[in-house]
Amino acid sequence: MSSAKIKKGDNVVVLSGKDKGRTGTVAQVMPKDNKIVVDGVNIAARHRKPSQANPQGGIDRFPAPMHISKVALADPKDGKPTRVRFETKDGKKVRVAVKSGETIND
Repeated sequence: MSSAKIKKGDNVVVLSGKDKGRTGTVAQVMPKDNKIVVDGVNIAARHRKPSQANPQGGIDRFPAPMHISKVALADPKDGKPTRVRFETKDGKKVRVAVKSGETIND
């Protein structure tokens, strides 16, 4: 099994764009497209016409995918953005925050 630097459930910080500085939890990772979905960040709105299934119509708001390079893992110690390094600790490959040296819970 290959390791990814950012996984579902990680806390991340947005580095650029309209939501710069906001933090959220990763809901979905799409490695083939280099995209990521973060809860509460990059919210898109779709205006829906009334239909049989949804007679009211209205506006659907949902988190849209964004490029993975726009986010960085939040350091477990202080919540600031950090890079990720891989280390081997007692025979297991673990993710380590470069800034603080803290192990990221897998």
